[in-house]
Amino acid sequence: MKIKTEISSACVCCGGAAHRTSRTGLSRRSFLGTGVAGAVAATTFAAIPGASAQSALLPDAALNALLAGNRRFVEQRLSSFDEDLGILKQNTVAKQEPFAAILSCADSRVPVELIFDQNIGRLFVTRVAGNIATPEIIASLEYGAAVLGTKAILVLGHANCGAIKAAMQGKEVPGQISGLYAFLRPAIDAAGGDLDAAIKANAKIQAHLLATASPVLAGLVEQGKLKIAAGFYALESGKVTLLD
Repeated sequence: MKIKTEISSACVCCGGAAHRTSRTGLSRRSFLGTGVAGAVAATTFAAIPGASAQSALLPDAALNALLAGNRRFVEQRLSSFDEDLGILKQNTVAKQEPFAAILSCADSRVPVELIFDQNIGRLFVTRVAGNIATPEIIASLEYGAAVLGTKAILVLGHANCGAIKAAMQGKEVPGQISGLYAFLRPAIDAAGGDLDAAIKANAKIQAHLLATASPVLAGLVEQGKLKIAAGFYALESGKVTLLD
């Protein structure tokens, strides 16, 4: 299934550049390829008050930083709230330097920065019901990786996802909610009626789509400058688990 969209104008964070994307192949544009971050130092990011969020991190280290933050969240020893918000705001007024990007469901029970114990300017977050890689989401994540220099993208599914549950039931719904169903159908078909299996399969499918449908993201992955992974968030425990 092909889904195409044309964006005639973009928000200021995307540089106002008009572009065209598709579900099976993105546009032929270079998408600000020159904005990709340069040399990368192999240092480990730590939640130090006043520290810059921009990754001097390698992709694996960026993913590990997310998981370390989630462990702090699960263990109820958050450190992000210890930081001086005034300094953080001052340091991020002129620019943003996130070290990782998240594609999350819009569900209110998945507060992304909180569950990864990250503060202002450290995560580039995109959210949509069912954490699906629509053309607009792909474009946003391209910007995060190619221009802002994010080193990891995590597609985050979560337990008891209402979007996937509704798509599995296939009942009549109001408005445009059913427009989500086509994106979720491959995972549902693969899950054999098991909700958790469908949620996890969907996260992996969307991560694979990001890594293959976007020449921008695929190129960064091939160069070792970006890692794309899928994860599952357990609502009861708060734990994020990476999916194979």
